[in-house]
Amino acid sequence: MISISKRTLFLIALTLIVLSSCNQKSQKADKIVLNASIWTGHLDLPKAQAMAISGDTILAIGTNEEINSFKTEKTEIIDADGGFITPGFIDTHVHLMMGGNALLSVELRDARTKEEFKKRIQTYAQTLNQGQWILEGNWDHTLWGGELPNKEWIDSFTKEKPVAIYRLDGHMILANSAALKIADITKDTPDLPGGEIIRNSDGTPTGILKGSNMNVVLNKIPAMSLQEKKHALVAATSYLLSNGVTSVHDVDSLGTYSAAKDLMESGELAIRIYLAKPLNRWNQDFNMNDENNKWLKTGLLKGFVDGSLGSHTAAFEEPYTDKPSDKGFFINTENELYSWAVEADKANLQVTVHAIGDRAIHSLLNIYERIVKENGEKDRRLRIEHVQHIGKEDIKRFSELGVIASMQPYHAIDDGRWAEELIGSERIKTTYAFNSLIEAKSTVVFGSDWPVAPASPLDGIYAAVTRRTLDDKNNEGWVAEQKISVEEALKAYTTDAAYASFDEQIKGTLAPGKLADFVILKEDITKIDVNNIKDVQVLKTYVGGVKVYDVEEY
Repeated sequence: MISISKRTLFLIALTLIVLSSCNQKSQKADKIVLNASIWTGHLDLPKAQAMAISGDTILAIGTNEEINSFKTEKTEIIDADGGFITPGFIDTHVHLMMGGNALLSVELRDARTKEEFKKRIQTYAQTLNQGQWILEGNWDHTLWGGELPNKEWIDSFTKEKPVAIYRLDGHMILANSAALKIADITKDTPDLPGGEIIRNSDGTPTGILKGSNMNVVLNKIPAMSLQEKKHALVAATSYLLSNGVTSVHDVDSLGTYSAAKDLMESGELAIRIYLAKPLNRWNQDFNMNDENNKWLKTGLLKGFVDGSLGSHTAAFEEPYTDKPSDKGFFINTENELYSWAVEADKANLQVTVHAIGDRAIHSLLNIYERIVKENGEKDRRLRIEHVQHIGKEDIKRFSELGVIASMQPYHAIDDGRWAEELIGSERIKTTYAFNSLIEAKSTVVFGSDWPVAPASPLDGIYAAVTRRTLDDKNNEGWVAEQKISVEEALKAYTTDAAYASFDEQIKGTLAPGKLADFVILKEDITKIDVNNIKDVQVLKTYVGGVKVYDVEEY
């Protein structure tokens, strides 16, 4: 065996670096970004001043003087004027088509009274033709005191227009009488496994449907045309780019693939998409892995264990504090989830599952542990979506099993207004446990859950580092011990988010050879008062070196 000394290895490595540098400098840049404060996300060069871009790729990164050597007469100069640059934000959890439709539909997220809720629906209904559905909405009944809406609130002005509008968490809908009639839901309709029909005292449906019972109505909604899908996708893309989001993980594609592929082929797709398909149909042909390029990628499968905290459908080990007879429920059984996930894993597809309550998370970790033992070690990158209310004993299991915690920090400052009423003072200690998971060496990635929450990474970073609830009642942070640093939050939206989709070789940091996806912010969020992060302005967004958003042109 030939023995090579450490000194020889060092000299070889140094020679390769010099050769690479010489080769780089023989190339010239199409674009150069100067006068910036760049957070690269890269350990070898965490801060820089300028970038050279060739095509859609970063050619070099360094000081203004170093990067100017790549300039030619044809090079476009982008003066960042002291702006703060980060890698393009990657939102690891969006409902892309739902979000686009929400932008084009009635907006109920901030309706603060019963009267305002009704008025907005009435006004929107007047813009529709007879038979058109009123969808999305994303209402929050906690804003008007907690009373769930009833179909009788809206029936008088929606008689000929079916309504199926989501609560903001997506695990409860309000259907009007027209929609219930189409779905043939009456007082005699039973609750389905993993679902519930909320009823009046006489047994008639109030219009509130939970879990699997929602699908009885949702499955009656006419399919969107390709043109409608493209319209919604373009609306969603514009909104995301304005928030500095350059890549998304679409966790329930709802027909996104056909629209995105059409836009990609015509050169109109402006955001990078990683599409999830239903885990329970893992063996169906969903064009999995056939478009694994820079723009449209498949290979992720999404399943569900439980529902949400606000709708009392998240599954807990102990009862809800405000409802001692209720522990929530599983939407799918453990046996079903295992059978789908183990076969998908054998097929080398990435598995992620929605789990919110501590019982749901614990059960899913058990399933994942079983899969790892049975299918053997490999780079599978199993994920859990939300991970909101984790048991203390399960925190360390994420790193032990290599499971990625895909979390949405904005929910912490939203739910923190009322979560303790539902699960008590002890369980909230490991609610949205960002710091505990990171300290346990787990991979934590961030997203928004848009349209359930705003698709603003700056809002998410603000939430993760301050944990100041939306009602301004927790100025030092709700469950303050779970706060993290700005750089940890940035990493969760960039470097680790790219890892969560097997894309760390092409994006997530700003370095030579990586895609030129970046965002210019007005202020350096690593230096300002953290309470002001949510107010920082996104000035410009670039995808593949192309400017796709400019605040001055928006």
